[in-house]
This record gives sequence, C-alpha cells and structure tokens, in this order.
Amino acid sequence: MDLDGELCRRILVSSSGIIYWGGVLIQARRVRKKIGRTPNLKPQNARERLLWLGWTIVVLGWIAQPVWAKSADLVLMGPIAWGTGLALIVGGYLATLWCYAAMGAAWRIGIDQGGTTELVKSGPYRSIRHPIYAFQMMMLIGATLLLPTFFSLFILLLHFICASIKAGEEEQHLLRVFGESYRQHMERTWRFLPKP
Repeated sequence: MDLDGELCRRILVSSSGIIYWGGVLIQARRVRKKIGRTPNLKPQNARERLLWLGWTIVVLGWIAQPVWAKSADLVLMGPIAWGTGLALIVGGYLATLWCYAAMGAAWRIGIDQGGTTELVKSGPYRSIRHPIYAFQMMMLIGATLLLPTFFSLFILLLHFICASIKAGEEEQHLLRVFGESYRQHMERTWRFLPKP
C-alpha cells in the first residue's frame, strides 16, 4: 500500500458496502416485525432469480473488490475525487435512511402482490420515483471515485441495469394497484433523478 491513502480508501469502500447491506437486513427485520411476515426477501420467479444474481454480484463486488483489487489496477485520482467519493457515500447512505423513514412499513425488497396498501409520495418519493436505487447508485459512484477500477465501473453499470429492470416491474405493479394516481405521479417525477 502507498502513502496516498489507498488502504484507507479500500477500507472505506468495503465498509460502506457492509454497512449499507447490513442496514438493508436490519430494515427487512424491522419491517417484518411490523407486518408479521417477510418483506419479500425471496425471488418469486426465474426473472427475479436472474436479477438477484445481478444484485449479488453488485453486493459482493462492492464489499470484496477492495480486498482483491491490485494496486496496479487502480486509476490514479486526486484528493478532490476522493473527497467527492466519500461525500457521495455518506450522503447516499443518509438519504437511504430518509427513504426508509418515508416508507415506514410499506418498504419491501420485492413486489408485494397482496400487501401494497398506500402509495408513498412523501420525503424523497415526492420528487424521485425510485430514490433508494438512485441513492445506491450515488454510493456506488462514490465507491468508484474512491477505488477506481474497471470492475468498479462494471458493478455500477450492472446495478443500473438491475435497478432499471426492477424499477420498471415495480412501476407496472403500482400502475395496476393505484391506477391514475400513480400515472400522475409518474408524469411529475423521473425514475432516478429529480425532474427539473
């Protein structure tokens, strides 16, 4: 390891993945206690299993890449990129906690065919349809700035693909359940960014 903080950056990236996904498990347990059943932790069909494979690669890559990436694979970045990366990771995690608070017991990992009872449009959902995915991407961009490798870019792209597919499925489900109310919400918001 060198004097530019490479070890520190590796620890930050790996820790951010552990903290984030550990937080997802804690949130799942919290919601399970509130609703009396699992918040859809198991994939329901072949398409979901394929998506879960993609998510698994993202999660494991996020956590493990800092351990096995070679120093020679790292692109040299300056301290501004590192500071920006750290800010994106911290900001993305805090914003995810805001999403959890806004969703409350309505939070699910997968589509809940029988349990969606309210359309959440408060907090970050007021201006972004899928803020949790957006804030995950924000954290992965931060991790890429801290530990810039081709694999970092790959897991960011893979996450974007998985999140886009899942967001599309969730939108179709919410249109079926909430109809015109959700259609109007879609017109007022974008999927992963606030609409100008």
